[in-house]
Amino acid sequence: MMNEALPEWPAFGLADDVRPALRAAAATGKPLVLATLTALGGGGPRPVGTQMVFGHGVVSGYFSGGCVESDVAAHAQACLADGAPRTLVYGEGSPWPDIQLLCGARIEIFLERVAADDPALAELLAAQNGRRPCVWLSDGRVRRCVAPEAAQPWAGAIRRDHEPTPRLAVVGSDPAALAIAGLGAQSGFETTLIRPKGPETPPPLAGVAYRREEAGQALADLGLDPWTAVAVASHDLVTDQSALLAALPSRAAYVGLLGARARLPERLAKLRALGVSEPAIGRLHAPIGLDIGGKAPWEVAVSVIGEIMALRHARLSGSTSTSPPAGTAAAPGGRRSSASAPAKTLTSEES
Repeated sequence: MMNEALPEWPAFGLADDVRPALRAAAATGKPLVLATLTALGGGGPRPVGTQMVFGHGVVSGYFSGGCVESDVAAHAQACLADGAPRTLVYGEGSPWPDIQLLCGARIEIFLERVAADDPALAELLAAQNGRRPCVWLSDGRVRRCVAPEAAQPWAGAIRRDHEPTPRLAVVGSDPAALAIAGLGAQSGFETTLIRPKGPETPPPLAGVAYRREEAGQALADLGLDPWTAVAVASHDLVTDQSALLAALPSRAAYVGLLGARARLPERLAKLRALGVSEPAIGRLHAPIGLDIGGKAPWEVAVSVIGEIMALRHARLSGSTSTSPPAGTAAAPGGRRSSASAPAKTLTSEES
């Protein structure tokens, strides 16, 4: 556990998913403290369900952008020492009026000490490895990690729903494809770049896996589940078609195609001729990405990752209003943005 002050630069807050930090902290064999934002009033920078981890040499996550993190760290040290769970209140009704949240919010944060070999923690990490959704239930002394359908919170327990880590598959090799893959990895996606018959040397992108198989085969081997997005950006009609034939009928949450609007009707006609159904074709986001007006590689990447994130958060919030911008709403082939069924959870995976 950290006894020193938090780092001057809060790079520990860049990671939104605390499970990698939980894994790293548990690997030390020493107990850790898991802090969960359980209530929010008056608006705030982070949603309910946001978490932080404090472990031996490990700290990850943030709640307020600097207002309370140091104080939470001090309470985490006390929680680690005595093992007693506790709820911290900041803002209105707080016992620490000298700690002010500039946003004017009131937040409640639940702290619990978790042993490195806790069975619930082991199950949480196993579910992440297996890309299974799960629910963390805890009152600070008794905790369980179960499948969503088996979740039965008891009095005094908090609930935190976890989805599989979002995943991104990018098909292509030009600067735009590299930018999409690079930004995806930086944004927390498990990212794979697919370049059929590409060089043996992987791309110079941190955190990006690489596959050289034919696009359809690579996507099938990867496995396209409801937490996977596919960005097709190869500029090769055969490769694009192979990727779309694999992605559109799959359970992938998002399938986008980079290419000229004028050629889209022809490309969709070929997919129909090959037996792709209209509902599957209707899932295609083409032209790919939000219409931000730019075509430079990083601008394309921002538009693509932005669209994927917008749809993901719409699904988590239950929104049905994620329509594409007016300039692209009438794109040939019925391009549309749609939200999946709302996630009925106490806390979302937004944190």
